[in-house]
Amino acid sequence: VTLWGVDEAVANEAFTRINARFRDMHRDWHAWEPGQLVEVNAALSRGEPVQADADIIYMTEQSQRIERLSGGRFNPAIGALIRLWGFHTSEYPIQGPPPERSQIRELLKASPSSADIIIDGAVLSSPNRTVQLDFGGIAKGHAIDIACDLLREMGIENAIVNAGGDLKAIGSHGERAWRIAIRSPGGGVVGSLEAGRDEAIFTSGNYERFRQDKLERYPHILDPRSGWPVRDLASVTIITREGLLADAAATALIVAGLDEWAQVAQALGLDQVLMVDESGKVFLTEKMRERMVFADGVVYETVGF
Repeated sequence: VTLWGVDEAVANEAFTRINARFRDMHRDWHAWEPGQLVEVNAALSRGEPVQADADIIYMTEQSQRIERLSGGRFNPAIGALIRLWGFHTSEYPIQGPPPERSQIRELLKASPSSADIIIDGAVLSSPNRTVQLDFGGIAKGHAIDIACDLLREMGIENAIVNAGGDLKAIGSHGERAWRIAIRSPGGGVVGSLEAGRDEAIFTSGNYERFRQDKLERYPHILDPRSGWPVRDLASVTIITREGLLADAAATALIVAGLDEWAQVAQALGLDQVLMVDESGKVFLTEKMRERMVFADGVVYETVGF
């Protein structure tokens, strides 16, 4: 968390409050360490209704909306598939062969989807016992939104909350805008831009977390429709007001790939998108092109919407 123009005592209080909130989120929203989400998934696998806190309910509701609009390219109900691939871990790279194709087919046969979840107040239930929630593609965005709301409640108007390169900027850095660099999957940066006064800038990539089997590399982002890792895009960067949407949309567009990303972006109401393919070439929307200052040697193509 980076603050500008804030009294030291107020800043320390803000850091303490955000740190405590993030600890709670890490515990309650984690897909494989003991906490509330693990308990929710255990109940769903037994076919039982289960009570959940307001954040899990909200992320489930938003997941249903984004899954529908993205045509299933974002689907947080495939936790069992992610676990099957061994991606419920913080230790990368994973070594060893992928799951058996028959195992993947068996899971996909049940078509787990967030649309299978029934929300009744604070209670979740599902007739589909293969539904297992994994908020890895949406929780960071929601967490950053919450942190920025907390800062504003404390009267702090100029800040960046950065979670491993996914960030939200509010206000400015004194007399100038916050300046943000966009990483290149191959190292270095694609370029930079100035953040607006209330913008989330999120990048999803398949180049850091993966399974390695001899010479074969399997990225951690899975296509919920095929059950296999996606390959033709190395990273996607989204800019929008809401961190939650930017986070989920970045995953959805990586799954959509080079052929479908533009139509999925439009379905999600996004007009500031930058993609990097496996060769390092950049594809981006007109509105994103207007803001970018590219690094030397970057090859790019503008898509007209």
